Amino acid sequence: MNHSTQQNQHAYPHLFTPLTLGAITLPNRILMAPLTRGRTEQDHIPTALMAQHYAQRASSGLLIAEATMAMEGCSAFYKEPGIYSAAQIAGWKTVTDAVHAKDGRIFLQIWHGGRACHPALNNGNVPVSASALAITDDEVHTPQGKLPYTVPKALTLDEIADIIQGFKQAALNAQAAGFDGVEVHGANGYLLDQFLRDGSNQRTDVYGGSIPNRARLLLEVLDVVCQVWGSDRVGLRISPVNSFNSMQDSQPIELTRWLSTELNQFNLAYLHVMRSDFLGLQKQDILTAVQQNYHGNLIGNMGYNAQEAETAIAQNQLSAVAFGVPYLANPDLPERIKAGAPLNPADPSTFYTPGAKGYNDYPFMD
Repeated sequence: MNHSTQQNQHAYPHLFTPLTLGAITLPNRILMAPLTRGRTEQDHIPTALMAQHYAQRASSGLLIAEATMAMEGCSAFYKEPGIYSAAQIAGWKTVTDAVHAKDGRIFLQIWHGGRACHPALNNGNVPVSASALAITDDEVHTPQGKLPYTVPKALTLDEIADIIQGFKQAALNAQAAGFDGVEVHGANGYLLDQFLRDGSNQRTDVYGGSIPNRARLLLEVLDVVCQVWGSDRVGLRISPVNSFNSMQDSQPIELTRWLSTELNQFNLAYLHVMRSDFLGLQKQDILTAVQQNYHGNLIGNMGYNAQEAETAIAQNQLSAVAFGVPYLANPDLPERIKAGAPLNPADPSTFYTPGAKGYNDYPFMD
């Protein structure tokens, strides 16, 4: 090893300090963020290609697998995986086995798309949400090409109860598939986030109106998932200022403060916060609101480089950082950071295309 490489190894000491995250210990604090890649082939069953993909990245402190349908009929991406059928559980077991064979750790992100789902992806079934308000600022990719989002059906109380049980079953199925834990997807304008933020929730019952009411579904889902796993193997992802999927809230700081405080009762493995807005429309500093009120492990996400991540961890602002796009193109991201090596650039044209190209063919360091 040359002298410059030895020096680089010490440039990010906090990124390479082990971390106890609930019930598991991570060898480093460089996490792989959940990244939808649409690589299933039929019936939303994980493939050998996916097993190879995650195994390539097993040196991550923790792999957080992509948004995965907790229950049937909530497809929003056409080729995303599910965790509701025996074949899907078996497919995911090949993934977790491959990761564990490389001494990796992997959580499954369990998810319901809500109004981001589309009849063309779900046998003609109308999507569901907190309220009958459609996504208006984008279109959805379907087998018939891009289509406008449809107006969803507002869930009844009985249907909400079914959704909660669906998440509980997904948590049980993730255990059967050999995961080390689960992350509940409460971000990016999908179902739980649609209830949480008042731009998409105009209900007048116990799931609408006040912040505690709007957070009720998210907290009830967390409760049943923690019953299955134990809270020390459960994480939560939130994005209080992400405008993606026509999302907004009239009081994002107040919402974030209340939720961060309320989440302390769960003793989760971690809270995973997307600090900014995909679209750049909302600028509020929600990360500080979380840091001031949440007492557990805090994972930062969105746009961090290695130096910023190192500084945030060194200053006790974060426990770890989840990297997204850098992990698409760099299966050996921790090794590259440690060596001070250049990163492969990502190819956005292959983010959601089928096959190994732009998925499993990015080179490792020599």
